[in-house]
Amino acid sequence: MYWETKKIHVISFIAIFALLQWSETKPGTSLRSVNNFLMTGPKAYLIYSSSVAAGAQSGIEECKYQFAWDRWNCPERALQLSSHGGLRGANRETAFVHAISSAGVMYTLTRNCSLGDFDNCGCDDSRNGQLGGQGWLWGGCSDNVGFGEAISKQFVDALETGQDARAAMNLHNNEAGRKAVKGTMKRTCKCHGVSGSCTTQTCWLQLPEFREVGAHLKEKYHAALKVDLLQGAGNSAAGRGAIADTFRSISTRELVHLEDSPDYCLENKTLGLLGTEGRECLRRGRALGRWERRSCRRLCGDCGLAVEERRAETVSSCNCKFHWCCAVRCEQCRRRVTKYFCSRADRPRGGAAHEPGRKP
Repeated sequence: MYWETKKIHVISFIAIFALLQWSETKPGTSLRSVNNFLMTGPKAYLIYSSSVAAGAQSGIEECKYQFAWDRWNCPERALQLSSHGGLRGANRETAFVHAISSAGVMYTLTRNCSLGDFDNCGCDDSRNGQLGGQGWLWGGCSDNVGFGEAISKQFVDALETGQDARAAMNLHNNEAGRKAVKGTMKRTCKCHGVSGSCTTQTCWLQLPEFREVGAHLKEKYHAALKVDLLQGAGNSAAGRGAIADTFRSISTRELVHLEDSPDYCLENKTLGLLGTEGRECLRRGRALGRWERRSCRRLCGDCGLAVEERRAETVSSCNCKFHWCCAVRCEQCRRRVTKYFCSRADRPRGGAAHEPGRKP
């Protein structure tokens, strides 16, 4: 068995997320200190706690990366997976948070299994020797995603104790996150044959970079499906059955949501939204992608804000040289940089006025 009791896992996972969020508000704390605290917990989740914490952290970081230049930029308040406090929405952003968090935990558990961190887990060799396709056989050491999937499911899904539509939505998106990890696995092959002729190949599956999983889920976020259910559904056995039937009809590879997203251009203290005023945006840079280059229009112009240009001076180490023996000495180089921010003005510049109802 890969797990103990569901109650222990609920406590452990909530503790992990609470500690992760607490550590970010305290100077000098880190993921290591969170892990050290978890190591004093019950033995039931001791084996996997540090991997689950690291996976949760990777999900948080990937969420922030993927939405760095969006109006909604994965704020701290969005990272609470539990919705029991009634503060969480059921929009497409909530869907992404659940999916990327579930994926992060599964990915890290799978990777750490392959690294030999767990005594009860090793390579997935269940298909070794079987024909995989024309000219190749399964073999080698595939990453054991089955292990990571099973443990992740027990930790993450245990948070959902309700039977209403929101709980069903969260569970669906958790599964979509796990499907994203499995769907982005890479096949790696080794040739066999006389003089490198590659007569046959032996192939195995490996995890991709987690960034690929994040990019895959970002695409699913843009294509997320809205599920319309009658108000009050889930309050009866028949209602709960209707909810289950609805979600079963939707592929678990897709993200789903129940509500429309709010207007992230505007500050909304009730919802804890800061708006885009004061946000930095990008205009120039060789390495910028299309999405980044349009960030000033998206964050400022389309939200009725002007783009304010600010000049600053940065100091960094440069012209570093190694001196025998054994020191590296660097010069301090100063560079003038230009940054851009969204700000209010009597006559907004940088784009058209905000159109209510546009996608964030």
